Amino acid sequence: MTRIELAPEVFDDFDRFFEHIAQFDAGSAPQRIGDILDAIQILTHSPLIGRPVKDGKRELVIGRATQGYVALYRYVAAIDTVFVLAVRAQREDGFKR
Repeated sequence: MTRIELAPEVFDDFDRFFEHIAQFDAGSAPQRIGDILDAIQILTHSPLIGRPVKDGKRELVIGRATQGYVALYRYVAAIDTVFVLAVRAQREDGFKR
């Protein structure tokens, strides 16, 4: 089973989502973050499922519409590990880093 590692910056992304969601529905923010983390777990069984993007990275599309997110990651087959580099809302314009 492939291991998943979250970059420290991903927690900054989650903080940003939490603050944004809390403005509209404070009670759903923790669940939404949990849903994102649950969706990322598919990479333990299918690390190449995400669409390829530049520089050997991939994007995993999670959810849809106002509850849609994109996780940017790199899979290193030699050590069977997925490194999640960033997460953004689908409606955001690109990744912050």
